[in-house]
Amino acid sequence: MLENKLFRSACWVVVLLLIVYLGSLVSFIFEPIAILVQTLFAPLVIALIIYYVLRPFVNVLAKQMPRGLSILIVFLALIGLVTVAVLYIGPILQTQVMEFVNNAPRYGRQIQAFVMDIQSHSAVQQLMTNADFSLDDITGQFTSNLGDYTNQIFSSIVSALSAVANIVVIAVIIPFVLFYMLKEGNKAPQMFLRQFPIRQQEEGERVLADMDTALSSYIQGQILVSACVGSLCLILYLAIGLEYALILAIVALFTNVIPFLGPWIGTAPAVVVALFDSPFMALAVIAGVVVIQQFESSVISPQIMGRQLSVHPLTIILLLLVASQLAGFVGLLLAVPTYAVGKVIVSHTYRLIRIRMREG
Repeated sequence: MLENKLFRSACWVVVLLLIVYLGSLVSFIFEPIAILVQTLFAPLVIALIIYYVLRPFVNVLAKQMPRGLSILIVFLALIGLVTVAVLYIGPILQTQVMEFVNNAPRYGRQIQAFVMDIQSHSAVQQLMTNADFSLDDITGQFTSNLGDYTNQIFSSIVSALSAVANIVVIAVIIPFVLFYMLKEGNKAPQMFLRQFPIRQQEEGERVLADMDTALSSYIQGQILVSACVGSLCLILYLAIGLEYALILAIVALFTNVIPFLGPWIGTAPAVVVALFDSPFMALAVIAGVVVIQQFESSVISPQIMGRQLSVHPLTIILLLLVASQLAGFVGLLLAVPTYAVGKVIVSHTYRLIRIRMREG
């Protein structure tokens, strides 16, 4: 009976459930660990992404000069690029934001007129007549809940200020973490491989190299693909004369990392802005984005991504559903990249453990 695979699997499930139950009884022990993980997760993930972006440049320069000096030069070049982007793109973003603020009353009047047109429609009037509620009831309910809405807005403002403070702390920590990752990151695999017998270290080194290649190709490929999509969207929006083209293109750039939903999440604001202009403008945006996404999926991604980390579509959908509930929009952005990176790490770590158990 002990040799039965189903029985052994059931035993493992029972053991895991028992561990979870016992852990819940002493949750105060694990709470500091959870806080530590939550605190370090964002800086480490961001530093890892930037590490894979900057490492090729550091490696090239390190062949001609000390590695520390090459890292410093790359940092200065990155600061210079960010400064140039802020100086040239910042005023454009500021102008577009001010234009949006100035046009907000006009958009409000257009929305109000649209709602009034819907209310005056005969079908809507008939529905309101037959229903158990009226527009006055809705208005009264909104007024009675106005205090709750105000408190929610205040809480959102406090949360936003807390998020800004966290971003500042992360921005200060990341350069130091990134420096040591770039300077001594190549020592980490060697330290890890020392835990294995000498005859296993060659195979372990090969596994770690495969894992590093997969991670770097995925992260660098996603960044390049998103940059291409954002640039193409910017060209499209400028070509059709869409307002706030730069802001909307940046939104498309960041949301493109979300599979399936990302392109449409990034397109939705552009369609809404286009509708304030004309229905034809909205159709032009939709048609243009469809062409861009087809071009991206058939030309850009195969050329740039190369070795991709395969994730089943059903897995992606479940990940997005869970991540949206846990972390909202940020969860949607990080769900699939985090899963893909974690999948590589876990699968290759499991392979190393099997190698050690087989030859140990």
